[in-house]
Amino acid sequence: MTKSKYYAGVDYFRLVAALLIVAIHTSPLATYNETGDFILTRIVARVAVPFFFMASGFFVISRYSYNTEKLMRFVKRTASIYGAAILLYIPINIYNGYFRMENLLPNVIKDIVFDGTLYHLWYLPASILGALIAWYLVKRFDYKRAFIITAMLYVIGLLGDSYYGITEQSVLLKNIYDMLFQISDYTRNGIFFAPVFLVMGGFLADTKKEITLAKSISGFGISFVLLFMEAMILRSFELQRHDSIYVFLLPCMFFLFCGILRLKGKHNKNLKTISLLIYIIHPMMIVVVRLIAKLVHLENLLIDNSLIHYIVVCFASVVFSFVLTVLLDKFHSKNSKSRTDIERACADVDLNNLEHNVKVLKNAMPPKCELMAVVKAEAYGHGAFEISTHLNKIGINTFAVATIDEGIKLRKYGVRGEILILGYTDISRASELKKYDLSQTLIDYEYANALNQSGVTIKAHIKVNTGMNRLGISSEDSSKVGAIFKMKYIKVSGIFTHLCCSDSLSNDDVAFTNQQINNFYKLIDVLKDSGIRIPKLHIQSSYGLLNYPNLECDYVRVGIALYGVLSSPNDDTKLKLDLRPVLSLKSKVVLIRQVSKGESVGYSRNFTAERDSKIAILPIGYADGLPRNLSCEKGGVLINHCYAPIIGNICMDQLAVDITDIDDALGIDDVTVGAIATLISTDEYALSAASVADKSDSISNELLSRIGKRVPIRIKNS
Repeated sequence: MTKSKYYAGVDYFRLVAALLIVAIHTSPLATYNETGDFILTRIVARVAVPFFFMASGFFVISRYSYNTEKLMRFVKRTASIYGAAILLYIPINIYNGYFRMENLLPNVIKDIVFDGTLYHLWYLPASILGALIAWYLVKRFDYKRAFIITAMLYVIGLLGDSYYGITEQSVLLKNIYDMLFQISDYTRNGIFFAPVFLVMGGFLADTKKEITLAKSISGFGISFVLLFMEAMILRSFELQRHDSIYVFLLPCMFFLFCGILRLKGKHNKNLKTISLLIYIIHPMMIVVVRLIAKLVHLENLLIDNSLIHYIVVCFASVVFSFVLTVLLDKFHSKNSKSRTDIERACADVDLNNLEHNVKVLKNAMPPKCELMAVVKAEAYGHGAFEISTHLNKIGINTFAVATIDEGIKLRKYGVRGEILILGYTDISRASELKKYDLSQTLIDYEYANALNQSGVTIKAHIKVNTGMNRLGISSEDSSKVGAIFKMKYIKVSGIFTHLCCSDSLSNDDVAFTNQQINNFYKLIDVLKDSGIRIPKLHIQSSYGLLNYPNLECDYVRVGIALYGVLSSPNDDTKLKLDLRPVLSLKSKVVLIRQVSKGESVGYSRNFTAERDSKIAILPIGYADGLPRNLSCEKGGVLINHCYAPIIGNICMDQLAVDITDIDDALGIDDVTVGAIATLISTDEYALSAASVADKSDSISNELLSRIGKRVPIRIKNS
């Protein structure tokens, strides 16, 4: 992905949290002040592990991920790391006599499932078990009920942890917890501790409401003071069996994470790896530091001085983790290199250009107007996943699609915000509209009434027909539009129309468009006069913004302009925006063939060589979305920055280009097998999407939308 300004606070706090965990296991202030060490390691540092759980929940426990792919990837990855960590610490386990304990097998099973085979490894099985519980509860219920259930589990954990001194006063409760402790050494585990934080993280990922940084700081400050008081009181009365679970840790973590989310900057993926490695290997570094200290007779400095011991262990852990991360990154790059090369054909998608276009379009929009990203037809061939998730990350929270299945896909990708279905959805799927929190376009009054009779509460936008005569209720029929607002199960959140010729600046078309605009606002005025509270309005699509930029609306539905191109190369617009194409289409030469004068090439023998020629075969055809009517030299490609015309008929899976002039120009065999051919370019006007579409007697909207699913997408950083 691009270097997006996205949750940098989460990245950097991972490192802080990892170092706090090291502090828990080394007691940095123990040499100097016992109370100070308690405050640092048993209060302040107790935010670390919940933070990691919340981060996992934020990125994994999205209520819209109804498929299990994201969850299973997380579980498999965590299980793999856990397995590697278990193997890593077997020598230490052997040294400590771990395998000589009584009831070895049941204890090993207990440790693997709950407690970890070394004191710090409990976090990994807790992450797996907690994620499974949190994910199920959020999918089965909603966040409110999932939180209530996991909070109840947390209270059970609380009574076996920081409040155990109260619990053991009851013989019944003590006996119950004694049985629990036979299964897991602590209630700080994947059942009683982790799920509530994972649910909180998922909630913050999906909620549309953001808490300001100021409120986050004040909320955290108050919560932390209460947490501090709680911990000190519990300590003074010696109620703690352990000291991981506090009442005020929940609000403290909520506000802390809210504040962290507000800190934006460049994403640093390596910090995630480094912090995880610090967590896993720091006990090994503790052993190494102690061993070295004994060998060089520096026990007084490196072991007995707790602060220096902590600093040295942190330094060793960070250095080792950094080096290993670099090596892993190089290994990954080496092994993924072949996958980044073009095997047959690919579409390069430049997310930096996408971000640029978003900024340019927003600047052209009226104040308080939001950009509604139209991502139907796989985001006009650019990849719905790649485009929508990235737009989400840079602050776009309103999307438009054509069908319910496109909307469901976005939810499964974890896309947050409003998703409007612009087309028809069968009444039988009304429950899915609610399940996936999708907004449905009401295409006429009868359709709205049928949806209402389904008895399912549905968010909806009313489509108004102002002259296009496709979908929508007539702008003259205000009574029907008004009646929809009174329907019990229809929750109207928007009204819109579609300008059918806003791309034209001819006098007749401008007059027609202005009439459409007048018809729409006349209807809105009638609704206002009847006492109806007007929801969000939207009129403009891409050309509506470019040619009628001053319309007062709440949304602008931007489609083709979002991807940096116009429909036709000859289109003239009032606004001249610096839009940058996002997609380029490429293939590679897989065969070079000599063709003698008089020989034909391809189906129907539509090309006959008028000279001895050299041709190159590209493994891309009309099944990949390339228009067939670019055949016979109507279209061409760029190879080594030189133009090569398409000869003969474009086939389903291949095409041929004439490279004779490219080689002749340099006097050498310039084009070789493996050379890259560009079919749609981001920087060559002659091969822009609009120009290529124009040559095929179409528009760029169709051309880009036709790019087939079998063309892989590569994310490109400019």
